[in-house]
Amino acid sequence: MSTAASENRSLEAPTASAVWSVLFLVVIAGACWAVTVERMQGMDMGPGTDLGRLRWFAVVWVTMMAAMMLPSLSPMAVACSRGAGGRARSISRTAAVSAGYLMCWVVFGMLAYALVEGVRSLELDFLALSRAGRYFVGGVLLGAALYELTTAKGKCLRHCRDSRLLRRRPGGTGALVMGLEQGGFCVGCSGALMAALFALGVMSIPWMLVIAALVAIEKLLPWTVIAIGATAAALALLGMAVVFVPDQVPWLTIPMSM
Repeated sequence: MSTAASENRSLEAPTASAVWSVLFLVVIAGACWAVTVERMQGMDMGPGTDLGRLRWFAVVWVTMMAAMMLPSLSPMAVACSRGAGGRARSISRTAAVSAGYLMCWVVFGMLAYALVEGVRSLELDFLALSRAGRYFVGGVLLGAALYELTTAKGKCLRHCRDSRLLRRRPGGTGALVMGLEQGGFCVGCSGALMAALFALGVMSIPWMLVIAALVAIEKLLPWTVIAIGATAAALALLGMAVVFVPDQVPWLTIPMSM
C-alpha cells in the first residue's frame, strides 16, 4: 500500500465502537495506575529490589503492565473494533485482545522474577550498587539502548504501530489469539525497556512513568526513527550516569548499604 493511501487510512474518522474500545483501555489503565501507586508506596529499594512472593508479584506485575502498556494497544483496539457490531461486542472483543496481550507480559514477568530472585539468592555482595552493581545496571541500560537500533526491534515496532499487519480472526477465541500475537511482538519491541525498569528498580513509580512514556512515544507518535533514536540516546546517557554518578541520577534509590 502506498504512503499516501496509508496516510488517508490513518485519517479516517474513528467509529463509535472504536471510541468505546479506546475508552475501555484508558479506564482500565487509569484504574490500574491508581492501584499500582497505592500498593507501591515505600517499596522502591532501587536496583535489586526484593520482589516478594511469586503470587504477590504476579498480581502486582499484571496490574503494572495493564497500567503501562494498555494505552499503547489503542491502535490495535481500534482495528479490532471495526465490524464488531456494537458497543458491547466491541468492548468484549477489546477485553479478549487485552487478555491475550497481557498473558505474554505475564510470561515475561515470571521469567524476570526467576532470574532476579535467582541472582538475589546467591547473595553476591560484589553486585552492590557501590561496587560492581553500578556497572551491571549501566550495562543493562546500555544493552537496552543498543537493542533499540536492531532489526528485531524495528520489525516488532512495525507490528505494534501498523494495525494493517494484524491478522484478523473472528470470535472471542480469535480475539484472544490476536492479543497473544500482538503481545509477542510487544514483548519483542519493549522487553528491553522492561529490563531497564528491573535494573533501575521495578517498584519505582517515577521510573514506571518514564518507561511507559517511552513506550507510548515509540508506538503512538509519528517520526518513528526520531523516537527510537531519542529513546536509545536517553538509555545510553542514563546508563553512563548510573556508572559514573549514580547519586546524581534522579529517582534512583540508592540502597542503604551504600
